[in-house]
Amino acid sequence: MAGHGLDCNEIVELVTEYLEGAMNERTTVAFEAHLTICQGCRRYVEQIRETIRTSGSVTDPPLSAQVEAALLDAFRSFRRPV
Repeated sequence: MAGHGLDCNEIVELVTEYLEGAMNERTTVAFEAHLTICQGCRRYVEQIRETIRTSGSVTDPPLSAQVEAALLDAFRSFRRPV
């Protein structure tokens, strides 16, 4: 990034650091400057934000003891084809 703005590839590489607030101020300024001129990257960052928000609220219902036992039995008796 030395002496230049960020390109789209760099935005993709840095998006997690940006969203976690772990980016230094200079890079944050360059990141946000790129977002002001690139609709595709703005959309990408929003999609990642939405993915994080959505995946944080997903919960798996617990398996019943019967289903868990059946799955474990199936895995134990599974034989790979030779």
